[in-house]
Amino acid sequence: MKQRVITGIVAGALFLGFTMLGGAWYSLLILLMALIGLYEFMRMIGVSAFSGTALIGYIGVLILIFPKLLAELGLTLTLNQIVWLIMLLLLIATVTTKNKLTVQTAALMFIGVVYVGIGFYYIAFTRQIPGGLFWTFLLLASIWGSDAGAYFVGKSMGKNKLWPMISPNKTIEGAVGGIAIAIIIALIFAGFSGGLLSYGRAILIGLSASVIGQLGDLTQSAYKRVYGIKDSGNLLPGHGGILDRCDSWIFVFPFVHILMLIPY
Repeated sequence: MKQRVITGIVAGALFLGFTMLGGAWYSLLILLMALIGLYEFMRMIGVSAFSGTALIGYIGVLILIFPKLLAELGLTLTLNQIVWLIMLLLLIATVTTKNKLTVQTAALMFIGVVYVGIGFYYIAFTRQIPGGLFWTFLLLASIWGSDAGAYFVGKSMGKNKLWPMISPNKTIEGAVGGIAIAIIIALIFAGFSGGLLSYGRAILIGLSASVIGQLGDLTQSAYKRVYGIKDSGNLLPGHGGILDRCDSWIFVFPFVHILMLIPY
């Protein structure tokens, strides 16, 4: 527990420092986290981190997070076109490797690249929009508050299991507690926003951060159970890997933008 707390404080402080700094440094940190996250995903599904397939994945994540790089090369592609090209290259790889890369693994790689790439794109993008520091801190605080609320409420009051086949320690009471804490945190942000965030929108953001964040956590638990692993990685002692720590983020950040809950 001591190691977990120390790692959490140090990693959290570093991340928040880069978030406040913003700009290229923050974007590069997000890219590094995304590439490590993809590496963890590939290791889980049995793809070599130094293979041609991995290279397609790394480049795909890079382009999804920084699509403007293509414009600098004279290429203007939509998100649909980028995603289709990634899929095309992975399917072609099943041919060039003579099915050493199976279509099943290629499909998993495609999911991993989109899952990680688009998730971290929106984490980076949120910091770049007007009021980006406020919106980024709001979402992170709501997610973290939901996690803490679910843990402590579940530990003290939890009796009914939420999804025992996937995550045996999570309870319905904890999930509800997490939702309540996330909404309260979002309302506090609204109160100090100077009119930037309405109370109605704050409730929706807090609700989304908690519900979608918990689903992101459960999704991570589900596929780790399939592969029989406890953590996606060991980068953060006591916390696991990047995907273990960011499983809620890469669901929540895209979701609130898709529902246009953040005005910009």
